[in-house]
Amino acid sequence: MIIDEIREELHKHQDLKYRDLQIKILPSVKPEAIIGVRTPELRKYAKQLSKREDIQEFLDDLPHKFFDEDQLHAFILSEMKDYEKCIGRLEIFLPHVNNWATTDQMSPKVFKKHRAELLKYINKWIKSKKPYTIRYGIGMLMEHFLEEDFDIKYPETVASVRSEEYYVNMMIAWYFATALAKQYDAILPFIENRKLDVWTHNKAIQKSVESYRITPEQKTYLKTLKIKK
Repeated sequence: MIIDEIREELHKHQDLKYRDLQIKILPSVKPEAIIGVRTPELRKYAKQLSKREDIQEFLDDLPHKFFDEDQLHAFILSEMKDYEKCIGRLEIFLPHVNNWATTDQMSPKVFKKHRAELLKYINKWIKSKKPYTIRYGIGMLMEHFLEEDFDIKYPETVASVRSEEYYVNMMIAWYFATALAKQYDAILPFIENRKLDVWTHNKAIQKSVESYRITPEQKTYLKTLKIKK
């Protein structure tokens, strides 16, 4: 079976020091579910597996037992060239994602050519009750809709999200920090008018100030907009 074959291969590439690091930075994943395979190895293996006819068996085996399998799954989807097949598989897989790493590293290349079709899914994901699905939706808006396809309704959608989940709010902050770097004049009013909750507002400013893409003058002004608790 391909699943047994994959697990055997993953364990061959186990890095225990890397595993210890991942356990620390992935609090939502059980330690026993982390094998500890480095990302370059997973990406390389995913490219090999994506060409196999029996890969569907692995993609259907949800939820996966190991975090590393989730990562492998994400990288296989990222290699898919058929948009409809990719989005269909993503819709099945996304509810099973339980960590920020898999969410943030799953970026299908084919999405760049299908932005218009992608939007309806993004809007659905952002309305999900699952935190990592929400995070993924915001991440896709950040990746694909902050430049030539930018529209003010997108940051308005992100600003309307309210969550108690740390990894959702961190993504909102990341979105606005990135948006300030790319669409400063359009995004600044969201900060000036305090459209975000206090923690996310301040975190967005912090991340902006840390960015090399924000000018010194902009950073100085943004610092004055921090909300004192």
